[in-house]
Amino acid sequence: MLRLHKMDIDKPARKILNGHQSKVIWFTGISGSGKSTIANALEKELHKKGIRTYLLDGDNIRTGLNKDLGFSEADRIENIRRVGEVAKLMVDAGIVVLTAFISPFEADRRMARALFETDEFVEIFVDLPLAIAESRDPKGLYKKARNGELSNFTGIDSPYEAPKNPDFHILADKEELDAILSSLLAKIIF
Repeated sequence: MLRLHKMDIDKPARKILNGHQSKVIWFTGISGSGKSTIANALEKELHKKGIRTYLLDGDNIRTGLNKDLGFSEADRIENIRRVGEVAKLMVDAGIVVLTAFISPFEADRRMARALFETDEFVEIFVDLPLAIAESRDPKGLYKKARNGELSNFTGIDSPYEAPKNPDFHILADKEELDAILSSLLAKIIF
């Protein structure tokens, strides 16, 4: 039977050293909603403030840690499970972790949240109407999905379960990036 080995340096010791609390800031929304853009801009602002951060982005994780996963429902669940576990390790290490993942299923986001203490998980729903995301389509993925070249694409032939009670709800088609950042920086407490 496995047992956790107790280490002398722990999360509270890292918090004292860093001068800030660690947590995960979990961005969710459909492809093209602006999750990565907002997370990247927020990380830059936190970095300027001397807060130790790391951004886990869906595309980047799938080129390494999760390159063995596809886009079936089971693979999507495993993708989010692994990301949650990595984020948990990084939060334990004293880092503010920003994640930008579609994370389409409510149960998976609940599973990720359950890995953390109450004040360590912030869910941000980047809400953008599907029609606008399709019109932006920066990677051409919606077009491929509509043409049958991609299957299990969120919003087309795979569901996106919008968060019912996110900590923050960003209306990406109505709010400017600077206003979003100001709001997040004012309300996310370290």
